[in-house]
Amino acid sequence: MFDIWLPLVGGFVLLVVGGDLLVRGAVQVASRFGVSPLVIGLTLVGFGTSTPELVTSVQAALIGAPGIAYGNIVGSNIANILLILGVSAILYPMAIASTALRRDGAVMVAVAVLFTTVAATMPMERWLGVVFILALVVYVYIAFRQESLANTKPDHGAIYDKSVALQSVDPGTVPPMKPSGSIMTPLLITVGGLTLVVLGGTFLVDGAVALAGSYGISETVTGLTIVAVGTSLPELITSVFAAIRKQADVAFGNIVGSNIYNILFIGGATAVIAPGEVPAEIASFDNLVMVGVSVLIVVFAWTGLRIARWEGAALFAGYLGYLYVLWP
Repeated sequence: MFDIWLPLVGGFVLLVVGGDLLVRGAVQVASRFGVSPLVIGLTLVGFGTSTPELVTSVQAALIGAPGIAYGNIVGSNIANILLILGVSAILYPMAIASTALRRDGAVMVAVAVLFTTVAATMPMERWLGVVFILALVVYVYIAFRQESLANTKPDHGAIYDKSVALQSVDPGTVPPMKPSGSIMTPLLITVGGLTLVVLGGTFLVDGAVALAGSYGISETVTGLTIVAVGTSLPELITSVFAAIRKQADVAFGNIVGSNIYNILFIGGATAVIAPGEVPAEIASFDNLVMVGVSVLIVVFAWTGLRIARWEGAALFAGYLGYLYVLWP
């Protein structure tokens, strides 16, 4: 018991703390080099809350545990919508007014369908991973062009709201107006954060594999549930805080942006570093659940319907039902 839960819990803690330090340090370093706050927000801060998923999935793939690697990606996307958006809507009902967010929601569905189609027909080869990452680069570039025009058309997209959500919770991730002091300190913070994230990912994957072996649970189920929820803690915290502050668009955008990152960036990087097949059970069931809940939440946004408290409760109940189906 001790050998299982200590690495799991310790891994989660190290991932969250290390990810925060990594983003803080990287923001400070980029500011010293004159990178604009908008670029920092759309790249370094935007990627920040996806760091735990990235490291965990890559390390799981490297040790030959694709169920944890891809279960983490798909399970995180499902948890983001059903669990995190559900809890956020229960705390404060959402009305999605932003046209840009509705557009990004359609992108989220498109990449979910893309991943589902690829997983069902072919292995995740390196060239596919490169295609996924290039698609994310294009998406970030379009977001930059969009946000550059925000003064004349203030209609922010998901990637912008993802960075705003994190910066609202953690002011240390906001680029300083006038950077000062030695660059060595933020560099050390960045390296220290990266070290903690790598260690956390290692402990988490080791603990997840041990948990699966000891309790007779498949690695895939472990990745889809325990690992996925644990690595989604940053999204949970930032979305809940946005909901409490009555920032419905920010909470929604944080989830949409995270889901796009999870598939294109984390799925792409995992395929590039450790190519392999997505487990058949994920390809035939969980991917379809991911697409279904993605479509559901986008329908809410496109039709202008509020995500009321009872709808948030329904999403949360849907997640409990999903867990019931998965667990033996």
